[in-house]
Amino acid sequence: MLEAIESNTQYDKVSKDEINIGVDVLPRLPKDTTDRNRTSPFAFTGNKFELRMPGASASLAEPNIILNTILADELRDIADRLEKADDFTPALNALIRDTLREHKRILYGGNNYSDEWRKEAERRGLLNYPTTMDAVVHFCDEKNIALFARCGVFSEAEMHARQEIYIENYEKQIRIEALTMREMAGRDILPAVLRFADEIARGAKSKADIGIEPRAERKLLARLEDCAYRIETQLDRLNDALKELDMIELMTVKAAYCRDGILPAMEALRSAADEAELITDSGYWPYPTYGELLFSVK
Repeated sequence: MLEAIESNTQYDKVSKDEINIGVDVLPRLPKDTTDRNRTSPFAFTGNKFELRMPGASASLAEPNIILNTILADELRDIADRLEKADDFTPALNALIRDTLREHKRILYGGNNYSDEWRKEAERRGLLNYPTTMDAVVHFCDEKNIALFARCGVFSEAEMHARQEIYIENYEKQIRIEALTMREMAGRDILPAVLRFADEIARGAKSKADIGIEPRAERKLLARLEDCAYRIETQLDRLNDALKELDMIELMTVKAAYCRDGILPAMEALRSAADEAELITDSGYWPYPTYGELLFSVK
């Protein structure tokens, strides 16, 4: 429909003011042909949504089902309104005008990743769920159940079944990632930092023995010790969080704790490990860097 509107030659015979007041012509609706959302995993580009770079285990079936259901429901409302109209063109103009006025608050030309957008979304009364769990708990909201039932896609029981699966998969994935991180940090990263620190300490002692002040070594050693201490501390925190997770029985509570307890512990541990990577000799570091992965794979 938009393509037909854009190609309508009557637009060239009227002014923009005439279109704005809703005269009986089809307005031209220009589409944004830029690609300003290229960093978004779910970008709207001109006249379509793009799902970009999903994980190898991810399926696009569920998001496409949801998008197509929403679109079908809206197109049915549009068709019902236009098919009942006595005069198609004025009805179409009124429909476009009413739709833009009702939903223009979703249009935003700024940075959707910024804190500014979060504040703006709240001001506009738009939903903005920052985590998977924040969104999944609303999957079975009454309006969503009504939508899928109205379109004959999912029954209420099927909706609740899918929600349970989403929550369970979320908890399992976070748990697996946390256990893997604990093993990597405890068995590989922390020992590597300590071994390098030991070498620096021996070098500092050798210099001191011959009367040279090992200032650089002392400074580096202090940073390494701080990183090692933080890694060990955050490992303990992650271990405690995983033990707490095992004590929770209700799956929705377990998943919420993954968001509120496990993920923050993982973020803190990663922060300490990232800092250690910058100052640990590459010969000691147990994993390849991004640069090595990109340019030195043989």
